[in-house]
Amino acid sequence: MGKKNKKETEAPPKDIFDPLSVESKKAATVVLMLNSSEDDILIKSCEALYKFAEKCDENKALLMDMGAIPSLLRLITSEEKTVRRNATMTLGVISAHPEVRRLLRKSDCIGNVIKLLAPDEETLVHEFSSLCLANMSQEFTSKVQIIENDGLEPLIMLLTDPDPDVQKNVVEAICLLLQDYQTRTAIRELHGLEPLLELLKSEYPSIQEQALRCLTLCTQDVDNREALREMEGLERLVEFVSTKDWEDLHVHALLVLSNCLEDVETMELIQTTGGLQKLLVFAAESPVPEAQIHAAKAIARAARNGENCKIFHEQEAEKTLITLLETSDNAQVMGAAALALGIMAQSPICRVTIAEYDGIAPLIKLLNNNNGDIAENASLALANLTTSQMANCVEVADHNGIEPLIGLLNSSHEGAQANAAIVLTNMATDEILRVDIQKRGVVGALVSPLMSTNTSVQSKAALAIAAFVCDAESRSQLRGLGGLSPILKLLQSGNDEVRRSASWAIVVCATDPLVATELCKLGGLDILKEVKMSSTRQNTFSDAALERLLDSTLPAKYALMDCLGPNDIIQDGFYDAGRVRPDGKFLTLEELSKREVDQKRPVLLINCAKADVSPPGSPMQTIQSEADLKPDTSRTNLGSKSSKSTMRGGKRETKKEKEERELRERLEAERLAEQEAILNQQPPTFEPPADTKLEEYITEMLVNVGGLPTTREQVDGVAKFVSDKMGGAIERGQLSNFSYELSISQLKYELKSNVLPIGRIDRGIHYHRALLFKTLCDRVGVGCSLVRGDYNRAWNEIMLIDEDDNPVKPKFPPKAYVIDLIHQPGRLMRTDTVDAANYKKI
Repeated sequence: MGKKNKKETEAPPKDIFDPLSVESKKAATVVLMLNSSEDDILIKSCEALYKFAEKCDENKALLMDMGAIPSLLRLITSEEKTVRRNATMTLGVISAHPEVRRLLRKSDCIGNVIKLLAPDEETLVHEFSSLCLANMSQEFTSKVQIIENDGLEPLIMLLTDPDPDVQKNVVEAICLLLQDYQTRTAIRELHGLEPLLELLKSEYPSIQEQALRCLTLCTQDVDNREALREMEGLERLVEFVSTKDWEDLHVHALLVLSNCLEDVETMELIQTTGGLQKLLVFAAESPVPEAQIHAAKAIARAARNGENCKIFHEQEAEKTLITLLETSDNAQVMGAAALALGIMAQSPICRVTIAEYDGIAPLIKLLNNNNGDIAENASLALANLTTSQMANCVEVADHNGIEPLIGLLNSSHEGAQANAAIVLTNMATDEILRVDIQKRGVVGALVSPLMSTNTSVQSKAALAIAAFVCDAESRSQLRGLGGLSPILKLLQSGNDEVRRSASWAIVVCATDPLVATELCKLGGLDILKEVKMSSTRQNTFSDAALERLLDSTLPAKYALMDCLGPNDIIQDGFYDAGRVRPDGKFLTLEELSKREVDQKRPVLLINCAKADVSPPGSPMQTIQSEADLKPDTSRTNLGSKSSKSTMRGGKRETKKEKEERELRERLEAERLAEQEAILNQQPPTFEPPADTKLEEYITEMLVNVGGLPTTREQVDGVAKFVSDKMGGAIERGQLSNFSYELSISQLKYELKSNVLPIGRIDRGIHYHRALLFKTLCDRVGVGCSLVRGDYNRAWNEIMLIDEDDNPVKPKFPPKAYVIDLIHQPGRLMRTDTVDAANYKKI
């Protein structure tokens, strides 16, 4: 048998390419392979690039530079599922790079990525397409594109996906989208709140955290909070907070509750279900300080509503917060609790309760905390606690709270400064506390806050000044410390509240004539006039300040208002320099006395020779009393020498006691010497010339007129006396021939000054006589007005009861009369008569 021949192998077809296994070690080569038409190559290329991109951010940027993005965007729309899946995985990973996202925004690919969220896609496609959207949602422009392409709804649908990676990416994307307030409304309409609540049960903390972040943003919308109540979301949140296993996430849950508790309906619901009590117990017992901080902040935020505060009070929230103050060793926890107490203390009933639970003492301790925010919160609580609650003010003082409060006035933290000023102002309503605080140097400490740039600090400091400078000593202290200039500067503030507070401080300060004079020197009168003329800055407080300043500086009042009333008593130091225009500057007597002698209208001066002639409270008498208060070093030294030989309490001093006493005496002597040196360095004060003639006039009037039985007789006697001293009666029509100018000029030349004492003028017309008449009537005790007219006219008006018909039963009300001092001295003319009108004008 012959051998069987082998069958010959058939040659492959000539038009078929033999399979080739390709191995590439360059990413650029694989990127080029993305343009292949073979699915196997595309699948392997995308898989290789995915692994490469996942290694580091540099690789992601490198793929972008190689031009992989356009090919990947094309492949995510491929009909081949595996190609589409691998391309989506690669795109999702490299979209984490900022530059890649910038390129993706320009390529307008959002719509195609959203299509990958369709229910029929694979889980991996859902995972990495949602990852891509989460990365893209970090930029505002991409958020808008996702919303415009209806990307929110498919994302919400995927919240219930069983794969945790899909849930994580989806909830992150939604959280970023919710930063836009319009999305918060859309998520409710698309029923997204319920699946977010369900994610709180997730086994993965990162998913729970993102769900809580989403709910925090959602509950900033009122309607979302209402929807959450309807689906029993509050109970789930309270239960979440009560679960110890989730302590790390309690902070985020508290943020959601904090938003929800703003609504009274939520407070009532959570109180009814017992959730509020659980929340308070959690705040007191939580071992996580950050959770306690946010619990206290949630209470503070909700308590801003009065109804909510009432509910908290019913649940004894004050007790919980005070417990945090006393038991916590975390400063931030105590600060948050202090803030919550401060908010609750806005309610009068809570103020009493907080004091009953001994909440004031721990708050005072926090005033010395180095953290400015904590000190501010504590001072805010004390500010509200002491408002209209004198018992709390006393308790603050009893717990040594005055010193730290005064110290806070110079704090670098502006909120603490303002609050400290409020507390001290509240305490100043009690006289005993006010005196104690004044002794501790509060007036000096308030000067610095007045110069703050913060309007709240400025306003509260000015009100505090008004509360503490209600006596002559404190006003003098404020003037000596240079505190008047900052107050005047605040009058020019653009803030209405600051101007009102500064005006009120001026009202209080200007009751002292010396302070009022200093305010005028500093330009206070001009500032208040400017404010009064302003249509936007003028207010009733500034008007009151101007009025009080003028009442205390009668020369300025007469110069500006052209009138002094019966209650405006002319005292020593008063002068009349003529009318000042509204836009003109009022000059002091010292400034006027320095002018060279001229032919203009003289400055008429009222100033007796002896200080005891002046009524009590006059400027001259005040100056003398202040001089009496200056330290007498010789007297002090004598006292100290004699005290060395005395015995203390009937016992001979020990050596130690003697050394201590001698040290105190030496320090006191040094202090007095320093004060005396400062006083000696000050320039001598201006002393106006004395008027002995006026002193004689006043003495004569007190003797001859003061004892007359009726006001009419007194007026007649003073009028005739004034006329007699000023050149006598002048016939009608002869006033122009009454040569008083020569006498005035001679007196100016004799005194070498434009300032003329009124008693030295022996020939005077209307304005000379009217001023002298008003001065004498004020000293005698007859109330009259001084009114300035035009062309050197001035007259006096007096209110008298008509006794002509029946002196026993005079007619009321009193009627106004003008006193004739020129033609028929002593004649009374009704102000509404022709004779009175003719007397007032040329």
